[in-house]
Amino acid sequence: MHLAGFMIASQVVHSHALWRHPRTDSGFLEAEYYQNIARVLERGKFDLLFFADVLSMPDRYGGHFEPSLKYGAQGAVILDPLLVATAMAVVTKHIGIGITRSTTYYQPYDLARAFATLDHISKGRVAWNVVTSGKDSEAQNFGIDKHLEHDTRYDRADEFIEVAFKLWDSWEEGALVLDRENGIFADPEKVNYVQHVGNWFKVRGPLTVPRSPQRRPVIIQAGSSDKGREFAAKWAEVIFEISPNPTIMKSYYQDVKSRLAKYGRNRDACKILPAIMPFVGETETIAREKQAFHNNLVHPLAGLLMFANSSGIDLSEHPLDEPLQKLEVSGSRGQFQMIQKLSEKEGLTLKDVGQAYGRSVLVPQLVGTPTQIADELEVLFREEAGDGFIISPAYLPGAFDEFVDLVVPELQKRGLFRKEYTGSTLKDSLGVSKH
Repeated sequence: MHLAGFMIASQVVHSHALWRHPRTDSGFLEAEYYQNIARVLERGKFDLLFFADVLSMPDRYGGHFEPSLKYGAQGAVILDPLLVATAMAVVTKHIGIGITRSTTYYQPYDLARAFATLDHISKGRVAWNVVTSGKDSEAQNFGIDKHLEHDTRYDRADEFIEVAFKLWDSWEEGALVLDRENGIFADPEKVNYVQHVGNWFKVRGPLTVPRSPQRRPVIIQAGSSDKGREFAAKWAEVIFEISPNPTIMKSYYQDVKSRLAKYGRNRDACKILPAIMPFVGETETIAREKQAFHNNLVHPLAGLLMFANSSGIDLSEHPLDEPLQKLEVSGSRGQFQMIQKLSEKEGLTLKDVGQAYGRSVLVPQLVGTPTQIADELEVLFREEAGDGFIISPAYLPGAFDEFVDLVVPELQKRGLFRKEYTGSTLKDSLGVSKH
C-alpha cells in the first residue's frame, strides 16, 4: 500500500473547516508549519506529500473575490508550492515532495530547470503534479482573456511533457565528470541540444542542470474526464483521484488500468491513489463527534465558492433551495459531472451541494477507531479500489499526527504498509522505473 499526504500551501486543504478548526495551527504563512508536517508524514513512512495549486484568487461566484476572502475559501491565499517544498526538502531525508505546475501558463524550460534543481537538492524525491488549469481568472493573470478549451489544453500538455522529458534527458548519464586533475568538468559528447519545434513550443536546449538522481521527477496526474484519464494513462506514475464512494473508486481504477497497455505500460507502472479524509477516535463515538464538529464548521456558501471556481460557473445566479441544473462546464468537467449525478441521485439542493463540497470537495470521510479505519482501507486496497491512498487532513497538523500514530501502526501490523524506507528516491518508494 502507498500513502501520500495532500496539501495546499494555504489556510485550507480539501476541508473548508480546516482554518476554523481549533486544533489547526494558524501558521500557514511560515516555513516551520510546513516543515513540521513533512516531519510528521516522514515519521509515518509516507511515500510522499504533494501540493495542489491554482494561479488566481477565486472570483467566479458573483464575479468578485469578496466572498472568497470573507469566508476563507480555497484559493483565497496560496503560497508558491515550489518554494514551500524546498523548505520541506531540506529538513527531511526520505519522503517525496510533489508540486503542482501548470502546462498552460509555464514554459517547459523554466519548469524543467526548477524540478531538476529540486531533485538534486532533495537527493531524488521530487514529483510534478501536472495540471492544465481551467479558469479564465488564471488566464487573465498571464495576459490572456480566456483559457484554452478543455481538450486543447491537454494537447498542449502532451507536447509540454515531451519537451520537458527531452530537456531532462539532454544530459546523459556520466556527463558530469569533475576530473580536477585533468581539468575536465563535463563531457560535451554526453550533453545534447534538444532542438524541439512543435505546435506549441520551440526549445533549443540543452538544460543547464545536470541529470538529477531520478532523471525525471515522478509524474502525478488527476484527470477524471475521458481526455484526462487518457492523458494520465499515457504519462502518470501516480494518479490522485477523488471518488465519493467505493463503487466509483473501483470503476475508475479498472478503467484507467485498462488504458495503460495502449501506451506499452504494465499495470504496476502507475499507482492510483484515491483520497480519503479520516476522523480517528479512541472509540467510534468519539470519532463521529470529531466528524460532526468538523462538518458543522463549514459554511455552505464557502463550498459553493469553491465549486463555482472549479467548474467555471457563476452559481450566484441559481436558487439555493433548488437542485443543481445541467450546465455547460468550462472548468473541471469530471468533478462537475460527479456532483451532478450525486445531486440527481440524492435530491440535493444547491445549498446541500455547497455544504457537501465545503466539507471535503467530495473526498469520502472515513470515521472510526484505528482498527476500523484500517479495516476499511484494507478492504478498499484488496478489492482494487486503489494502490494506496491520499490522506486529506480535516485539521493540521493533528489529523496527520493521529493517522501516523494510530492508523499506520495498524496497517504495518497487517503487513500492508512499510515499516522503514528501503530506497533512496521517491521512485524507489513507489516501485516505478527511473527511465
